[in-house]
Amino acid sequence: MEISEVIRCRGHVNIRGLHRTTFEITREDELSPKGDCIIGVCSDKGAADLSDDFCSLLADDAAILTTRLQAGDITCDILSHGSREMTLDHLTDLVWRRSNFVCGRTIGTRSDYVARTLPRELIGLLSAGTEMTVTLTACRKE
Repeated sequence: MEISEVIRCRGHVNIRGLHRTTFEITREDELSPKGDCIIGVCSDKGAADLSDDFCSLLADDAAILTTRLQAGDITCDILSHGSREMTLDHLTDLVWRRSNFVCGRTIGTRSDYVARTLPRELIGLLSAGTEMTVTLTACRKE
């Protein structure tokens, strides 16, 4: 079984993409320079806006999440894992984590990319305010 969600957001002049353990997109429209994990603002979805079917599929230790970030002509695919502890109930944020930590904002654990390791060309486009499409595809190993 596989379910996808598409999220649209944009970059911001303060996007730096330097965080060592996470990356995040948010519905918020402002970003301070301290938010070095945030790579997208003005998202059209937060965790709580994802479909019930998608959330149910991802809230399983056997779930795999593939995230495609696309801005301009740059694409990056991220592999993460789901967790039975996921609630996906945060109103504004989605966070991908290198660790197994889970809270209401967590959409992916054990991610193979974090803000600091994303392609610098992508971060450059986002810091210039480029729009980004985030495609989430959850599946469960049978």
